[in-house]
Amino acid sequence: MAGTAMLDTMPADDASAGGFGVYVHWPFCRAKCPYCDFNSHVRQSPPDQARFVAAFRREITHTRALTGPRTAGSVFFGGGTPSLMAPETVAAILDAIREAWPLAADAEITLEANPTSVEAERFRGYRAAGVNRVSLGVQALDDAQLKALGRMHSVDEALKAVALARSVFDRVSFDLIYARPGQNPQDWARELSRAIDQGCEHLSLYQLTIEAGTAFEKLYSAGKLIIPDDDHARALWDVTQEVTAACGLPAYEISNHARPGAEARHNLVYWRYGLYAGIGPGAHGRVGTSGERRATVTERNPEAWLAKVEADGHGILSEEVLSRPDQADEMLLMGLRLTEGVDLARHARLGGAPIAPARIAALADEGLVALEGQRLRVLPAGFPVLNAVIAALAA
Repeated sequence: MAGTAMLDTMPADDASAGGFGVYVHWPFCRAKCPYCDFNSHVRQSPPDQARFVAAFRREITHTRALTGPRTAGSVFFGGGTPSLMAPETVAAILDAIREAWPLAADAEITLEANPTSVEAERFRGYRAAGVNRVSLGVQALDDAQLKALGRMHSVDEALKAVALARSVFDRVSFDLIYARPGQNPQDWARELSRAIDQGCEHLSLYQLTIEAGTAFEKLYSAGKLIIPDDDHARALWDVTQEVTAACGLPAYEISNHARPGAEARHNLVYWRYGLYAGIGPGAHGRVGTSGERRATVTERNPEAWLAKVEADGHGILSEEVLSRPDQADEMLLMGLRLTEGVDLARHARLGGAPIAPARIAALADEGLVALEGQRLRVLPAGFPVLNAVIAALAA
C-alpha cells in the first residue's frame, strides 16, 4: 500500500474516466478445457443456485459501499460457464445489481455462453432476464480441432448457436483460438473468413498460449504438444489482421475485432482504466470513493467463497489502496493494448513518471508507436511485440 494520502488519492477528474461496470463470475464448468487457466471448477453435483444468488446479493451490497453511487454502463457475466446458470438466476443477480447501481439506459449486459444445444435453448430466457449481448466460446470451426481443444460441441452445434444468438440478442460476439498445433496460414484464413461470414459484429481472436498449471502445459513440457514457433505464429497474426480488416472488423484491441461502434463496452472499461466491481469467486475489482482506487480480489474456491460471504457478507480476501504511480502504470499497461492508445496527460495526472521522449522517438523510428499530441498509440507493427514495446517505454 502507498504510504501517504497524497499518493493514494485519485485526481478528481479521473474518478469517472473509463466508465464503471460490474463483473460477475460464475465459476462452474461441465469440463475443464486443457488450455484454460481461468478460475473454473467442475463439480459432480450441480451447485445450489438459490444459495449462490443470496451470496451474490450480499457481496453486491457490500461492494456498493466500496464504490459509492455510480451508474453502471455495463454488466458482464463471465466464468466458468455462465450459460450453466438458470435464466432466473441471471435475472435475480441483475435485479440486485440494479438495486445497488442504476444501469445506464443503453447499458451493455453480456453473458458468456458455450454453444451446446442445451445451453443455446436458454438464450430466450437470458434475453427476457435483461441480457442484450452474448459472447460464445466457439474456439474453432474444425471438429478435429475442437476435440483437441477439449470442447464439448461440434462445428454444426456452434454455427446453430451463433444463428440462434443472432436471432435473439441485439449484439453477438464469439471467440476463436488460433496458432493451434499444425495450423497453417491458409487454413486459418479460410476458417476466419467462415467465422466472419456468420455476420457477427465482434470477434475475439486469441493466440494459443501455454498457461501454467494447465493440461496443455504438461503435454508441452513432455514434448507431446507442439505449437507454432515465433515466425509461424507471426504469419498467423498477419493473416488475422489482413482478413479481419478487409472484412470490416479491424482490431481495436490486441485480440479483439469489431465493426465500428460494436466494440465490447465492458472490456473497454478495463482497457480505458475505468472502475469496476468484481463479484463472485475469484473476481478482481477496481473500486473507489473519495478519490481512492482500490484493488479487490475475492476467494477463488467457490465453496470457500460461499462460506465467507455467508459469514462476513463478502468474499473479498484482499483490498489494496493503489498509489497514484501504481495507477498510472496500470493505466499505461491496459491502455496500450488499444489501437486508440493512451492519453499521456492523464498518465501524468495519475502520478506516472514522464516517459523519456527519446524512448518514444526510438520506437517511432522503428514504426512501432506514434505520438499524436498527448496520445501515444501502438502501431500495427508494434502489437506483435507489445510486451517489448511496453518494456522499452518503462525502462
